[in-house]
Amino acid sequence: MAGRTFRLERTQFLPRPLPEVFAFFSDAGNLERITPGFLRFRILTPRPIPMHEGALIDYRLSLFGVPLRWRSRIDLWEPGVRFVDSQVTGPYRTWVHLHEFRAVPGGTLVTDRVDYEVPLGPLGTLARALFVRRSLERIFDHRAEAVGGLLGGRPGPETRAAPGPGI
Repeated sequence: MAGRTFRLERTQFLPRPLPEVFAFFSDAGNLERITPGFLRFRILTPRPIPMHEGALIDYRLSLFGVPLRWRSRIDLWEPGVRFVDSQVTGPYRTWVHLHEFRAVPGGTLVTDRVDYEVPLGPLGTLARALFVRRSLERIFDHRAEAVGGLLGGRPGPETRAAPGPGI
């Protein structure tokens, strides 16, 4: 039985040219640089990881103190424009993350849109309300600060963990 889909969306301006920004985000190794330390995030897939539709990337991390593995698949790969990764195995019932890039005067606008569904039905929905939503916001806040520190820039307008499309 399908649960409720939620959306987290963030936009960030980076004062760098689009090709440089896209290259940064398409290098999976940079995930370790922009992910908060409390997640103990590590990439398990040997590097370099060639990015293309169908590429699989394995990670190890700790969520709420529980160690787990996560496998992502690149479902859409449009160099210089966007890519989509989805969770194949991991803690969420579904997780689809769109990374979109647009050249704007003075730099690049980066949009992250994550549509996700928590497991465990009503219990998962309660967990989301109590701590999952805030944890995701904290992770993406850290990510924006880390990217800003590495590439310059500032967060932009955002929609925080709203219900997803059709909800």
